Order: sequence, then C-alpha cells, then structure tokens
Amino acid sequence: MQHSPWSEEETRLRQSLCRIGALCYERGTIAAADGNLSAKLADGTILITPTGAMKGFLQPNHMAKIDDTGRVLDGGPKPSSEAGIHLVAYHERPEIQAIVHAHPPHAVALTVADIDMQMPIIPEIIVSIGGIPTAPLGIPGTSDLPETIRKIIRCSDTVIMKNHGSVTLGSNLMDAYKKLDMLEHTARILWLAHTARGGLKPIAPEAVEQMLATRKMLGITTPNTLENNCGRE
Repeated sequence: MQHSPWSEEETRLRQSLCRIGALCYERGTIAAADGNLSAKLADGTILITPTGAMKGFLQPNHMAKIDDTGRVLDGGPKPSSEAGIHLVAYHERPEIQAIVHAHPPHAVALTVADIDMQMPIIPEIIVSIGGIPTAPLGIPGTSDLPETIRKIIRCSDTVIMKNHGSVTLGSNLMDAYKKLDMLEHTARILWLAHTARGGLKPIAPEAVEQMLATRKMLGITTPNTLENNCGRE
C-alpha cells in the first residue's frame, strides 16, 4: 500500500480544494481556468490552486504549496497568478482558514450595471453578512489587484470586485464556498427583481435594524457590513 507524501491534514485539504473547485465549476461560478481557491495549514503554509488549471478537474497533487510571502515550497507547481489576493486576505484576517475567488456571473453583472449589493433587500443576508461591498476596478494579474480589496476584507467576509469576480473568506473551505453561494444567489434575486420592475427598493431602515438585532439572539458574531459600515467609509 502506497503511503501519502502528505500529512493527514494536508491530504484532507488537498482533497477539499478539489471538491470545492469541482462544485464551483459545476455551479457555473468558475469557468474554464478562471478563479482560484486556497486553504491554510496549521503551520501557516498555504495550499492554493495552480496557475492555468481548470478548477473542475483538479487532483490533490496539482496544488501549489506556498508560504505567506508567496514563495513556492517543496519544488511544487506554480501558484495562481492571483495568489496576491489570498496573501492579502490572510495577512489582514489571520483567523481566516480558506478563501474562494470565483467569477459568479450575476454578481459580476451587477457591478457592470452599477447595482449596489450592499442594498438591504434579502432578510437572511441582512442578518448574516449584511451586504456585499464592491471593490474598485483592478487589473487581473497585477500587484495592484489585491490592494483593491485590502480595506474591505478587514471588515467583511465577502467582496465583489468590479467587473471581475468575488472573494469570500471562511473558517474552512465549505464556509468560504457557502458565502459564495449566498452571494451569487442574492445577486440572482436582485437581477431578477431589477429586470421585473426596472429598479430595486431596499427594506426600510427600521426593519433592517430589527433584523440586525436578532443577530445576538441567534449567536451570530461574524462581521456584518451593515453593522460596521464596511465599504462605505
């Protein structure tokens, strides 16, 4: 029986990156070689999807392993050209364990149409994450791109990058994927509503305050952009 070259933890995370990558591909939030995913090991090193790879067809040995400066470890594959997004997020939010950068079509379309995803419309989103701030336009593959999200990810687990894609942070890969799922589902509802009536009407501020007040009762302590005004300052 052949032994794995990785620890139990690393083996599990490599497999999880493959599963979540395939799920993103199947759900249409990542197409072709777009997007990238990462997970942090207990020793602080990072597993990240490799450059140019189709996320629906990854194998555990495809993953790149880097340190917190982006240096490749163990002579493995070259990481995604957008690894800087992940490094900035891990630096600003050291408690975060996983990141999913995807290209969800409805969410990106809303940024193209200048529709604000911070608008309080869906009660479940208001209570959980608040809203999804939009980062300014950045140039993919450049060192400037990660800087567009730095300020926002300090106070939000979700961000949509104008005309580009989303970044969601989590306590594990499934948590980061869950927030991507919430983000795109919300965007789909907003797009349908906008198409049906030619505009969007936010929930009244009094009702939003009542919804936010339930967070304490529900034991929700994660960042909420409507409470901390993230992306508005």
